[in-house]
Amino acid sequence: MQAYAERIETVLDARLPPASQQPESLHRAMRYSVLGGGKRLRPLLTYATGVALGASLEALDSAAAAVEVIHAYSLVHDDLPAMDDDALRRGQPTCHVAFGEATAILAGDALQAFAFELIAACGHTAPSQCGTMLGLLAQACGSEGMAGGQALDLDAVGRVLTLPDLERMHTLKTGALIRASVLLGAAAADCKSTRALESLARYGLAVGLAFQIRDDILDIEGESEVIGKTRGKDAAAAKPTYPGLLGLDGARQHAQLQREAALDALADSLIDSEPLADLARYAVDRSS
Repeated sequence: MQAYAERIETVLDARLPPASQQPESLHRAMRYSVLGGGKRLRPLLTYATGVALGASLEALDSAAAAVEVIHAYSLVHDDLPAMDDDALRRGQPTCHVAFGEATAILAGDALQAFAFELIAACGHTAPSQCGTMLGLLAQACGSEGMAGGQALDLDAVGRVLTLPDLERMHTLKTGALIRASVLLGAAAADCKSTRALESLARYGLAVGLAFQIRDDILDIEGESEVIGKTRGKDAAAAKPTYPGLLGLDGARQHAQLQREAALDALADSLIDSEPLADLARYAVDRSS
């Protein structure tokens, strides 16, 4: 996993437009938002899935980079004053604080487009595979994915949600892109097994929910210097969270259930991948 993490940093650095290229301020903001650290969970899932299914790292680079770029775009826009209004991300000022709100909006827009360009320009997969990957990424970040989840999140401020409603929101906002990260690796490997694809989709969604629950817990228990963002932001904004609905102990138990669901789905896929199992455990055990 360390090798995958180092690889994706090199790929992202090489493929993002250089900061010296016009318009310089936009390209600096794009690079700042993508290369400023992060867990890189999504590209790690893409690499781990693809390698387990026999894909080369070269065939996975574009999809792994694209899913991280989409994630970075979503963070830039989520942090804007009109959305979550955050000033700290990954331990540094958010994009709109560092570059101004207008440039941050443009950087997010450009990053979203750039992600699709990365996959479309991939020379290591067949056109049919590229088409599948483009469709997976589009669905994950549209109204049936992250954008839809963010809309539900905004609508939920100040309300008490049921557990199914909360999970529906986070299945879109967080789970959709994590699920896509897994399925992008499978598509790059040209996986045709219905059983494997369905099981991997369930694995990805469960990992996504486990990851979100842990995020909610860290918003209460974590330290801003460790988690890299403002602690207590969700409670201050009156957002529905898993600890708010289930209590801290209940949220921890629910995260464990999601981890077990992910591991069961991985077993059902008949794919022997310890890295994917480790990433499911990491989603619940991480400290940042």
